[in-house]
Amino acid sequence: MWYVVQTVGGQERKVLSLIEARRDECSLRELFIPEYEIMKRIQGEWVMRKEILLPGYVFADTRHPEKVEEVLRGIPKFTRLLGNDDMFLPLADSEVKFLNAFCSPGHRVIDCSSGIVEGDRTIILKGPLMGHTGLIKKIDRHKRLAYLEMSICGRIKSVRLGLEIVQKRN
Repeated sequence: MWYVVQTVGGQERKVLSLIEARRDECSLRELFIPEYEIMKRIQGEWVMRKEILLPGYVFADTRHPEKVEEVLRGIPKFTRLLGNDDMFLPLADSEVKFLNAFCSPGHRVIDCSSGIVEGDRTIILKGPLMGHTGLIKKIDRHKRLAYLEMSICGRIKSVRLGLEIVQKRN
């Protein structure tokens, strides 16, 4: 089952490495921070960068969330497993499928997609957004981003994915 560790934004990698150091105690199958690729202009040049998909969250695949929680108590940065009323809630199957539709185990980086705009329609030509245009809520062509909404432990989160519009047709 997948569980979500919530931490302070900007501390995800540090928390991941602290949990990773005690991996055997947690019976972890996978521990990751989902990321996405985006083209950014840096000093006049377009460069492919990776950014965190859900700032403040680390994902843990384990059968023993109580062991993960025990390890989290020893981590100095604020962390907690998401849940309610002293119960750890695993991600719903639909939430796991959503993430797995865009990235795969061992490679939790969502590649940048590319597409064209025809009138008021967006057509994705390649990348993980291909076949998922109905999920796109908004496109920012200048920042090369597609905005989607996804559910995490029942909470709706807005996420950004890299989308390069290579052509616009009227």
